[in-house]
Amino acid sequence: MQPFELPEFYMPYPARLNPNLERAREHSKRWAYDMDMIDVPQHGTKIWDEGDFDSHDYALLCAYTHPDASGEDLDLVTDWYVWVFYFDDHFLELFKRTGDLPAARGYLDRLALFMPVDGEITEEPENPVERGLMDLWNRTVPAHSADWRARFVESTKNLLDESLWELANINEGRVANPIEYIEMRRKVGGAPWSANLIEHVAGAEVPAGIAASRPMVVLRDAFADGVHLRNDLFSYQREVQEEGELSNGVLVFERFLGLSTQEAADKVNDLLTSRLHQFEHTALTEVPPLFAAHGIDPAAQAGVGAYVKGLQDWQSGGHEWHLRSSRYMNEQVTPGGVLGGPTGLGTSAARIAASVASTMPLRARAFQHVPFEPVGHVELPEIYQPYPLRLSEHLDASREQVVRWGREWGLLDEGVWTERDLRNNDLPLCAAGIHPTASADELDTSSGWLMWGTYGDDYYPKVFGRVGDVAAARASNERLLQLMPVDGPAPITPVNAVERSLAAMWVRTVESIPEAGRRTLRDAVERMLDAWLWELENTRQNRIPDPVDYVETRRQTFGSDLTKALARLAHADSLPPEVYASGPVTSMENAAMDYATLLNDVFSYRKEIEFEGELHNAVLVVRNFLDVGQDQAMAIVNDLMTGRMRQFEHIVAELPALADEFGLAEEGKAALAEYVQDLQDWMAGILNWHQGCHRYEDAVLRHEQAWLGAPTGLGTSAIRTSRLLSVR
Repeated sequence: MQPFELPEFYMPYPARLNPNLERAREHSKRWAYDMDMIDVPQHGTKIWDEGDFDSHDYALLCAYTHPDASGEDLDLVTDWYVWVFYFDDHFLELFKRTGDLPAARGYLDRLALFMPVDGEITEEPENPVERGLMDLWNRTVPAHSADWRARFVESTKNLLDESLWELANINEGRVANPIEYIEMRRKVGGAPWSANLIEHVAGAEVPAGIAASRPMVVLRDAFADGVHLRNDLFSYQREVQEEGELSNGVLVFERFLGLSTQEAADKVNDLLTSRLHQFEHTALTEVPPLFAAHGIDPAAQAGVGAYVKGLQDWQSGGHEWHLRSSRYMNEQVTPGGVLGGPTGLGTSAARIAASVASTMPLRARAFQHVPFEPVGHVELPEIYQPYPLRLSEHLDASREQVVRWGREWGLLDEGVWTERDLRNNDLPLCAAGIHPTASADELDTSSGWLMWGTYGDDYYPKVFGRVGDVAAARASNERLLQLMPVDGPAPITPVNAVERSLAAMWVRTVESIPEAGRRTLRDAVERMLDAWLWELENTRQNRIPDPVDYVETRRQTFGSDLTKALARLAHADSLPPEVYASGPVTSMENAAMDYATLLNDVFSYRKEIEFEGELHNAVLVVRNFLDVGQDQAMAIVNDLMTGRMRQFEHIVAELPALADEFGLAEEGKAALAEYVQDLQDWMAGILNWHQGCHRYEDAVLRHEQAWLGAPTGLGTSAIRTSRLLSVR
């Protein structure tokens, strides 16, 4: 019996079949035999026999997902997929079933030896996975740049290494929270790895100058989430019920939201649909301006277009393969659903209209919110915070310093803040909790950065947002970047408060740090500025963001990367870069950032939704996506906060093993512990600031409303807009 009925899938692109299918079938079977993947026991266990290999039909997967590939390219890509699925089953039999974590780590460490970015492979393979990887690596990487090779190594390494995360969760009986799951599934699921192979087949690499940009990262991640969530729906029966797997989105939604299996499957499908909508939205609205901003030539633009088309082909082809492979749950056809109607080669296009129609309400809801919706008094939930608050003894002095700076830089002269606002915001209270051991000068610096970031966060919506002047905001960003030179003086003179305050804080901060640290800090500010543009674009379109895109971009709009960069500077000489880049530390940082951003959204919900007409608040995003009421959405956001904090605690408990893995000396272990303490202080300090400042109090919000002189409710937003234009 199937555990649920497959839902109505959104699939707007018809699947097409590569004419070289039979050639790839013959070649891949011959190759798998040559690599000892078929009928050759491993540690006494036969992973595949010929029947297994034939029934899985990986050549059919690749023929559907790469319909325009040449025969040679289809052979190569099919071999890669045979290898990756064999690795998955090999790892399952040898380590997931036994729970042998140390042996699994040694197994994965050796695979890195067969993926050198530069130079030759010198190690001798000892099993089919190593043998296959060496062959594929030598056949693939000579055609690509060093940038592509580095990206492919990273995505392949993520795919392999995060198998340890799955194994550790199985050993502990632990199901991830939804944010953690999406983040980690991208790595272990391998779709970013598939995106690299799409570049190979398209014969066009994404230009290095834009490969790490927000639009290209979002395209890749939305593609990956679509692939993985679809796979979770089809593989739930095999993975969860037969193999005892815990890494499955349907199971995650079941446990986190307390849903039945069918309800959880339907919500996973809604998230899959939302991610595909995000893919389309990004491709159509964010990629073209990216070309213009970076001066991408027509040939490279055409290459990116071929890459985007390849991602679409993969989605439709992967879906069609899931309907046909014996590896998955696909026997039951839903009456009248997307699986109903004609079947067989060439019929996928017949399902497009039904799939678009059935998912239209979810797409439309994102654009139907009426700004300045009355919210009323909000009862805050009980917030989980396990770490004690510590406050700097220099708090009172720093409070007066930021007021002096605010006057000096003109922050009180542009109609965005009054001195009352500045004091009500009480940003030194936040800094004093974030950096409790700071000197007076260090606390002033921390308070100054918080003041600049908060002012900018208020300034951009008021000056650019209500009139939809994204071009002016983009020009403002360019000037702000020029005020943060990595080397030498700034080439321009600041002309307004947001520029003067940034220029002053930049000089104050970077004079004592090396160039690498300056570049890291500048990059963090640039990501925040780009994220502010993302908010303005959504506001212009009156579009509530996709939930995954919201959570991940909210880290930048909140300035989390900036505060993280400042914290890392204190440990730059004690911790090697590879520790910061490791999976556990990255996950720990993201969990802390999400806790803080969700916390802010809970406290600022009324201020943003009722008084500012905002769309960027997790409570609203959850309301819209799950189609639930305000109180239920608030409770779910609080549960997400708690889940992220529990994950943070879970990772911290395992950091001693990470320190041993990297061979950290006592100084390094102490620096890692101090960095963890910084993050704990950061979360405790941010909660204390929200509870102690006056920025979100009802009385303050009503005072601001009176100052704007505008009523609230349906039809009144134009009055506020005209008043905001007068203070520009």
